[in-house]
Amino acid sequence: MNILVLHGPNLNLFGRREPHIYGHTTLAQINERLAALAETLGVRLTTLQSNHEGALIDCLHQHIDTAHGALINPAGLTQHGVPLHDAIKAMPFPCLEVHMSNIAAREAWRAHSIISPAVRATVQGLGVHSYLAALVGLVGLLRETAAA
Repeated sequence: MNILVLHGPNLNLFGRREPHIYGHTTLAQINERLAALAETLGVRLTTLQSNHEGALIDCLHQHIDTAHGALINPAGLTQHGVPLHDAIKAMPFPCLEVHMSNIAAREAWRAHSIISPAVRATVQGLGVHSYLAALVGLVGLLRETAAA
């Protein structure tokens, strides 16, 4: 089972950017924890962080026939990423939106996600555990669907 993990703009600064909101865990540490969990679950991950919406879209397109699901933290594209929204909707596999913080509890302009209507579910507000919970949930969903 192949799972994409896409990290949006500025997430390469996890651990340094607003640690009072995002904590001190770096993106490399998040990816390491996801890789360890993926190994336990018996799935393969492909990860990408980009500050460019087009690169995230290109990755989805590139894996349209080989991925079984995706975790996507759209970061700053959450509120304005119409092309990313459209690309997610075009995917034949489930995508989950992931956020380290609870976007609904932050600035009013962050509360609305243009990405949420395009994904199967959103996991947020748990810090690094948002990613881990999303991976467990996605793999469970995919296995349940495959068994049906």
